[in-house]
Parts: sequence; structure tokens; C-alpha cells
Amino acid sequence: MLWVGLGNPGSSYANNRHNVGFMALDQIASDYSFSDWKTGKSSAEASGLIDGKKIRLLKPLAYMNRSGLPVGQSANYYDIGADNIIVFHDDIDLGAGKMRIKQGGGHGGHNGLRDIDRHMGKEYWRVRIGVGRPDTSQDVDKWVLSDFSKQERADWLTSLIEAISAECPRLIDMDMATFASKVAWRAPAPNGQKETKQGDKNGL
Repeated sequence: MLWVGLGNPGSSYANNRHNVGFMALDQIASDYSFSDWKTGKSSAEASGLIDGKKIRLLKPLAYMNRSGLPVGQSANYYDIGADNIIVFHDDIDLGAGKMRIKQGGGHGGHNGLRDIDRHMGKEYWRVRIGVGRPDTSQDVDKWVLSDFSKQERADWLTSLIEAISAECPRLIDMDMATFASKVAWRAPAPNGQKETKQGDKNGL
């Protein structure tokens, strides 16, 4: 299986909301003692075993809107089909701290997904990690490219990333419904977080 985390490379982006996909993969790599990250021209890769199954982790390093080519190249090289690819990414159409998983569908305006669609089609799996929307006075682009606050980390981010990692063995068995419910049980989203209608213009 190939698990992909979306984000932007470089230390200045490391704590951005847009980089929560990278954060999820870093947690998984640490928790399951994966190999060190091997960095190439367009991606960083690590591999390891979870419940005896080899998992390859991939972080595209060509910036968000060019994520598709590294994913496509890795999938072709390892002969991994779209139904065995899971992409972890931020989603402003989910309230902060919520998580959903689905296969296929639209990109919701997310440029990383949009580019993967161009190179891979749409039938890969997506772990949608809700980062919420800014208030009406703040631009969406600036919101996702800003850092999580200390309060957000304490309230939900740390526990959600840890829960995704703890329950990720269920992804190997394609038990997506149980994965989602167990993550929600381990890391309940903060009260008052509302989802918004997903659309092609709702995000980067």
C-alpha cells in the first residue's frame, strides 16, 4: 500500500494547517518504527511494516499544487493501484478536529487533490482531516498557510493525529468505517465545529 501525506516542503511551512497530511505520516512513521525518510528530488519516502504488511509512506516535495506527479511516479514504480493508495490531507469543509474517509469524489478545490486527480484519476482513498474555516475577515489561502495555534494543538490536533496513527492498521484491512469511528472515539472533535457544503471552490 502507498500512503501519501500532502503538504508543502520546508521548515517555514512545517506547522501550517495545509501540512497536516505530513504531520499524520510523521506520526505513523515514528509510532511504527519505519525507516528513516529518504529524500529525492520530488518526494520523501519511508517504509515499514504494520501488522506484517509493508506500507510505503510518501510526502511529495514539489509543493502542494504539483503533488500529483510524485504520487503517480511512485505508484507506477511500485505497481500500486489507486484502490491501494490513501491520501491524508487538510480539509476546510470539515470542522476543526473532525475526520472523514472516502474513496473517489471531487477535489473540493484542494490543489493537491486536483493535481493527483490529473495523474492518477479519482479512485484513490482520502483521509480528510478537518481544519475548519477562518472567520469572514480572513482569506482562506492565508488561513491554510498559517500555523496551528497552541490552543488548537492542545484542544484537538495532537490527539487526532495520534488517534489516526493508532487506528491506521484498520486501513490495511480496508475496514474504513471502523477506522473512522475509532478515531472519532479516541479524539472527539471540539464542540461547535460545523461542516460546510463541499464545492470545487472551497479551498486550495
